[in-house]
Order: sequence, then structure tokens, then C-alpha cells
Amino acid sequence: MSRRIAIIQGHPDATAHHLLHALADAYAEAATEAGHEVRRIDVGALDFPLLRSQVEFETGQLPATLEQARDDMRWAEHWLFLFPLWHGTMPAVLKGFLEQIFRPNFAMAYRKDSFPRRLLAGRSARIVVTMGMPALLYRWYFGAFGVRGFERSILRFAGIRPVHESLFGLTFADDRKRARWIEDMRKHGRHGD
Repeated sequence: MSRRIAIIQGHPDATAHHLLHALADAYAEAATEAGHEVRRIDVGALDFPLLRSQVEFETGQLPATLEQARDDMRWAEHWLFLFPLWHGTMPAVLKGFLEQIFRPNFAMAYRKDSFPRRLLAGRSARIVVTMGMPALLYRWYFGAFGVRGFERSILRFAGIRPVHESLFGLTFADDRKRARWIEDMRKHGRHGD
């Protein structure tokens, strides 16, 4: 069964081709070959302001530079997020992007006297994170708090389930290990997960 997939590249540096770009390329290529429809969003190439108040979040207008990204995410049934681990979590530009996109009536319908209605139910996601430390150390010693916060407080809170993750540590690894990671992304791309 084919799926509509949005790939959200969260690496802040859009001027160079990093490991995360190679992982996204492998996923996109395999997904397309398997019959899935794919749209890509390069957050590092987008120009947008940061939100600075609750009023701006609730009533401000989405910047025009993010309208296509919002529409692509709304269109998609599955989201693939890729980002490098910076200070234990996602880079600030990706967090700022999510704050802009996840405004009222995109992720949640806020109601005066009850819990917000989740508007993204029926979608799934995969989070791909690269890091310099061993992934096992990040997962077990640090509790993968940056990824857990993203999963629970942003994605699952808005109704996205299931949320899977692929953590790749020691990114300065040899070419054989990187080739295995790229093949892993091809497998997920083929399955649309």
C-alpha cells in the first residue's frame, strides 16, 4: 500500500551534504521506487522568525515562507524527521520550525473548557537522529530525553502514533557502518515507515 510521506530535514546547515542528507536521500529514493509519494522540507533552507509570545502563537499568522511546508505536512500520512543531536536535543532551528507549524488548528483544536482535540491522529512518524556519542549511551544513560520529549510532548500529544526512532551514534564511524545505516534507511523507505 502506497503512502504519502513528508521528509523533514532538520539539519540547520543547508549548504553542505551531511550524513543526514545521505540518509534522507536513501529513504526518499527507496520510498519512491516502492510507489510511495514523497515531499521534502529542508528546514535549514527556510527563512522564518521565532515565536516570542503565546499571543503570537495563538493568533499570529504563519509566515508565508512556511505555508508550503505546512501544506506538505498536512498532506502527508507519515513524517520522517531527521536531525543531529545538539546539546542533547534537536537544533534550535528545527524547534522554531515546529513551533511555527504546530499552531492551533494544525496540531490541536483548543477548546475553552476541555482537553484539546488532537488533529493529527492517523499519522505516523519516524525520528532519525545522528550523534557523536554512542547511541546506547544516549538512550540508557541520558534517557534519550531530547527525543523522548519530541515524541511525547509534540508528536504523540497531537495524536501521531506510532512514532519510531532510529538513533545513529559515533557518526565519525567508518564507511562500512555508514553504509549499513544508509541501507537501514532504504529499508524503512521501501516500507514507508
